[in-house]
Parts: sequence; structure tokens; C-alpha cells
Amino acid sequence: MTDHILTLNAGSSSIKFSLLDASGAALALRASGEIDGLGGARAHFKAKSADGARLADAAFADGEAHDYDAGLRRLLAFLSERFPDARIPAVGHRVVHGGAHFDRPIRIDDTALAALAELEPLAPLHQPHNLAGVRAARAAFPAAMQVACFDTAFHRGHAFVNDVYALPRKLYDEGLRRYGFHGISYDYVSRRFATIEPALAKGRLVVAHLGNGASACAIREGRSVACTMGFSTIDGLPMGTRPGQLDPGALLYLIEARGYDIKALNELLYKQSGLKGLSGISNDLRDLEASAEPHAREAIDFLAHRIRYEVAGLAACLGGLDALIFTAGVGEHSALVRGLVMDGLGFLGVNGDPALNADHAPRISADGSPVGVFIVPTNEELRIAELTDALRRTN
Repeated sequence: MTDHILTLNAGSSSIKFSLLDASGAALALRASGEIDGLGGARAHFKAKSADGARLADAAFADGEAHDYDAGLRRLLAFLSERFPDARIPAVGHRVVHGGAHFDRPIRIDDTALAALAELEPLAPLHQPHNLAGVRAARAAFPAAMQVACFDTAFHRGHAFVNDVYALPRKLYDEGLRRYGFHGISYDYVSRRFATIEPALAKGRLVVAHLGNGASACAIREGRSVACTMGFSTIDGLPMGTRPGQLDPGALLYLIEARGYDIKALNELLYKQSGLKGLSGISNDLRDLEASAEPHAREAIDFLAHRIRYEVAGLAACLGGLDALIFTAGVGEHSALVRGLVMDGLGFLGVNGDPALNADHAPRISADGSPVGVFIVPTNEELRIAELTDALRRTN
């Protein structure tokens, strides 16, 4: 038997997981996958090995439960069958919100779990599912250390001016502040970039995490300076189904003049806006890039416009820009979006190379560009595993 780290990322209807061998000097991926459709009519389990070979691809049986506990039972059975040599002393969880005080990974006990549950109103569409995954994992792996890794933790060192809204100070003290998100991804990417471009990594970076959820972060010497996401995961850049920056007066109008209630606003802001709302077609950028409908291109142009706008603002926070990094699904795979962003940032010294961009090269800036532009694939699961293993070894 050898020690392995299991990572879990529990969403509203899914559990993403990875299994990494922790017996060597460095963690080694053995399997990853996802259980989706939980809570619905038909859950589905998929898993692949480190080399991409399919290990599992099957729907849950009609009479089988489809909740988190059933998902963990299916995962446990899979691990026991496929990896009988894997002993799991620790499970690492992505937890979206750590509030104002959790600035590093923590071991989850009853007290910590209760404290994290109190933060559910700050992330109502994420935190309850994250914690449901924790509870299910505690039942499935009672002897394992459970570790919470927070999306907000990377941003906890922000200066006051990047942490506050111009609201009564009492509200800030009570927790209404800019938290920032996608921190696990930014932590991984900044560390990875330090191995690729060690000199540049010490400078002024803006990392654009562009996926169905999207944000950008200003980083100096490996530390977060500012983030486009603030109090919630709605703020900042437009996303697949979320609007990004929005005048709060528009929400007052919807409530007062259009009769929207909290339920309707939640549906609008989390599920019906962003690229999906603007295009009327899809929240998936691949669908929009393939569409001939004018609204599809307008949604793409708006996304690129907002990215340029926020990158410029983050560069102002840094006092300049040395490197721009694209990551996550859209950032890593959409040459169109990257090209539109780079084309509008020449005034900052961003000069892209169209051929390198089309080839998705690791460096996509032109020779002599004052600002280097890079694609750095993110790996949140690996960073969760690293943080979890480090905490395990010190406890």
C-alpha cells in the first residue's frame, strides 16, 4: 500500500476528482474524472488514467441513488477496484469561500466545518455544494484528513483600497468586502510561471483566468495585488452565464420597476446572463465562435472589450505590466479571444504574434514586445493536492 492524495471539487450537480501518488518526491497523477448529473434523473461517472486512457464511463443504474453519498460510494468502489494499492490518508477539497480570515488551507474538523457553513450566504451557489462534498467525504473516508483549500485565500493580502467598497465602514467590518476568487488557479499559474520565466515572474503580471467563470488578477512577486472578482463570483468580467460588472442601480430598477424578487435576480445573474444572455445562443464560447449569428460575434467582442478594460485597470494597480498570461478553458484554447485582447493593448506594450497565437504556443507575443504574453495551462487539482499533502506531512 502506498499513500495517495484524493482531491474533490464538488459543484451543484457534480464531483470532479483526481488521485495522485504521494509516495515519491513529487506527486504523480494516477487518475482523474467526474461524476455529473447528481441530484438529477441520471448521474454519470467518467474516469481516465494519467495518459488519458478511459477507465470508466457509465451511467448510474435506474434504481441507484443519485446524491453526493451515492457519488462518493461509486468513487470509493472504483478506487478500491482499480487502485487496490492506494491508501488515502488525506482528501483535499476546493472550497470557494474562506471569508476574511482563512488565508491558507486548513484541516477540517467539526468546528471548521461549522465556520465554513456560516459563510454560505456569501457564496450561496457554491459553498453549500462544496461542504456537501466535504460531509460525504468524511463519511466515505473516516480515517482520512480532510483539507479545505480556498479560492479566496490567495487574495487575502490585498491593500485596503483593493479590498473595500465605498459603503459604510460597518459593512466592511461585517464582511461586505472584495474577496476575489479563482485563487487556487492563480496560485498554481504564478508558481508554474516562475519555473518557466523566473525573472519575469518576479515582476508585474496580469493573469486572465478565462472559462465559464472568468476573472483576472494582478500579481507581483507571486502575490495577489487585485482581482476583478469582488464580493461575489458575479463581479468583474462577463462569463458564460454571469454578467460581470453591473451598475447596482440596474438591479434596483429591476426590483422596483420590473417586479424582480431575489429568486428571479439569482436566476438572471447566475444562469441567464453573460455570453448566454448577450448572444441568445449559448454560454459555450466554442458554440459562439462556430455561429454565423451576429449576436454571437457581438458577445465575443464584448468579452474581449471587458478583458482589455480590466487588464488595463490591473496594470494601473501594478504601476505597469511585464507579462500577460492566459489560462483556463477559453484562455488556453481560444486564439480568437486572445488575439482580440492583445490587439487592443498595444498602448501597454502588448504586441502579439498572430502565428504563435494561432498555434497556441507557450509564448504568443512578438519578438521585441515590451510585454511578454504567455499561455500557461492551469491545474487546480494538482495545487489542491500539493497543499493537502504539505498539510498532511506537517500534522
